[in-house]
Amino acid sequence: MTLRNIAIIAHVDHGKTTLVDGMFKQSGMYRENETVEELAMDSNEIEKERGITIFAKCTAVDWGDHRINIVDTPGHADFGGEVERILSMVDGVILLVDSAEGPMPQTKFVTGKALALGLRPIVVINKIDKADRRPEEVHDEVFDLFVSLEANDDQLDFPMLYASGRDGWASHDLDGPRDNLDPLFQTLIDHFEKPAMRTKEIISEPFTMLSTLLDRDNFMGRVITGRIQTGKIKINDPIKVLNQSGEVVETGRATKLMSFEGLERLPVDEALAGDIIAIAGLKIGTVADTICAPEVTEALQAQPIDPPTLSMRFSVNDSPLAGREGTKVTSRMIRDRLERESEGNVAIKITESEGKDSFEVAGRGELQLGVLIETMRREGFELSISRPRVIYHEDENGARTEPYEEVVIDVDEEYSGVVVEKMAERKAEMTDMRASGAGKTRITFLAPSRGLIGYHGEFLTDTRGTGIMNRTYDSYGPYKGPIQGRRVGVLISMGMGKAVAYALWGLEDRGVIMTHPQEEVYEGMIIGEHARANDLDVNVLKGKQLTNIRASGKDDAIKLTPPRKLSLEQAIAYIQDDELVEVTPKSLRLRKRFLIPHERKKAARAAGK
Repeated sequence: MTLRNIAIIAHVDHGKTTLVDGMFKQSGMYRENETVEELAMDSNEIEKERGITIFAKCTAVDWGDHRINIVDTPGHADFGGEVERILSMVDGVILLVDSAEGPMPQTKFVTGKALALGLRPIVVINKIDKADRRPEEVHDEVFDLFVSLEANDDQLDFPMLYASGRDGWASHDLDGPRDNLDPLFQTLIDHFEKPAMRTKEIISEPFTMLSTLLDRDNFMGRVITGRIQTGKIKINDPIKVLNQSGEVVETGRATKLMSFEGLERLPVDEALAGDIIAIAGLKIGTVADTICAPEVTEALQAQPIDPPTLSMRFSVNDSPLAGREGTKVTSRMIRDRLERESEGNVAIKITESEGKDSFEVAGRGELQLGVLIETMRREGFELSISRPRVIYHEDENGARTEPYEEVVIDVDEEYSGVVVEKMAERKAEMTDMRASGAGKTRITFLAPSRGLIGYHGEFLTDTRGTGIMNRTYDSYGPYKGPIQGRRVGVLISMGMGKAVAYALWGLEDRGVIMTHPQEEVYEGMIIGEHARANDLDVNVLKGKQLTNIRASGKDDAIKLTPPRKLSLEQAIAYIQDDELVEVTPKSLRLRKRFLIPHERKKAARAAGK
């Protein structure tokens, strides 16, 4: 049986996981009477809820006499660290592009990494049954993208297919037969060569493997996935782990070897060079380490990962309502969980504060850190989260630099003016603007990441929910100076207790309420947004004064506007530097960093406000 190792690259929602579903079905992986779940590769709870791929995953399908190892990659740039490291496991990539949207910024980010490694691409234009498809223009855009990414002649001579992953067909011609995915399978076998290390000489060398993915199993412990570079391995063979410096981290035995088949990991007795396998039996080895035979002394070089650009401070929840909903509330538990996360997620960096009660967590973007926070709250953690801050660098002249992002916005023509105005206020530079058909305009900006924090909600309001914004990290550039943040203040509770409907009703003229009646509040908690620029302390515990005198209009029913409730990402983007998000398994609350008014005034004076 011949072997092919491939990765599938696509922008968010271009149909990557749906195409893998079709490959599963047509390769005979399922029984005829088996219940088949849609988006089978998105197995994580949060992935299913959000409809996006977050974690890179390995799978394999058999087609004829061929075994095809497939790596499903995340489409969002925030999870680019997942993609960068798995590219070392594959020999080619399928670039999946929407027939209407064409290549997007995040497609460019990952494709650039793949082309730089010399991987050959196959281009699949998906969702070809869309009414607003434009396959010829998309093909030209992909070719231009490859040229701009300095692809070589071999990479520019890519095969192209048209497909509908949902309907399960692919074709070389736009008007060709639409029967099944066999043309895609055949193109994979013909265009991609079998792994170069699959020769007798390399298989006879000592065993080496680069650790690429780290997983945990309740029964087997740490499970490390990677591709065997040289040699072969059998169950219970002695192995050791080398770090990037070539130092021995640990020694042990391969207690279990597993290969991938569909959605399952199946135990095998032996694996050869070129195979993608999972190994159990190690306690310390982690991502980017070399797992090898005892006689090997040199470590394999891992693909460098782009550094994080954004950080947040995770601290112990010290609000008056702390400990009521969560089971994991101490700094020691938070530290252990974050260290465990940084082991398997190479794009995250953890730094502990001097006081040992908070941790600076640096990552690729708000979404990546938001997913980590959401995962932790579901595990029972209580946290206080600070506003995201960009990570500044210095250039060779000592001048401060900050991260910039390429922002591509698709918006109705009538809203393009307000979008350009708001982006200019955030120090963004417009690099391109063109009509994209159907009354839409595509505008491209280069903007400092700092100016984009908190803008997405305002953007949706400005475009009446019709705008689409895609962002990806571009580079570090000159510091752009101060950028205005939120323009309005907040309403802050003056006391602790349950919010009273009568009091909230009286505050509706002051701004937007974010608290339900009978919800627990405490001093310093943010209960709404003020209509003016200053913060306002308000009493939400005040009840209606009852007397024994009845009068016309006294007993009108109170009609409250439904409160605005923020999601986790919205809350993180909403807060200012002197505010925190209190995260518990059941609640999200906004609060001031200093709960007592005179402490807030003292901190404001110290900051020079």
